[in-house]
Amino acid sequence: MMTSGQLAARAGVGVETLRFYEREGLLPEPTRTAAGYRQYPLGAVERVRFVRRAQLFGFQLRDVRQLLSLRDDPDATRADVRDLAAAKLAEIEQRLRDLEAMRDDLKALVEQCDGHGAAAHCPILTTITDDEIPRA
Repeated sequence: MMTSGQLAARAGVGVETLRFYEREGLLPEPTRTAAGYRQYPLGAVERVRFVRRAQLFGFQLRDVRQLLSLRDDPDATRADVRDLAAAKLAEIEQRLRDLEAMRDDLKALVEQCDGHGAAAHCPILTTITDDEIPRA
């Protein structure tokens, strides 16, 4: 068994992160000592690391909760996991397309502004003020 501080150190997170994971249902509520200190099993290190790594792959907490559920469910299949990962991949690809469009729009605005004169007449500010954003 480990204390919150020991688990946090081994998993590479802060104690507040552990408490947040508990509140979000990603980490089961630990047992407590007679003095009220949290006591985590050794397997909690791997679970916290799993949550952190899943987040690095772009999974949001609701997705991580699903991944943990699939991992813990003996009837879950690889197809279930793959479907969740494929949906996340599609979401990331859409965000990339959106970011590329934003980049192109902003690049066009920067090219329209020569950097001279009063800010009030800057084409960047004028475009941001307009209701419609022209696509590059």
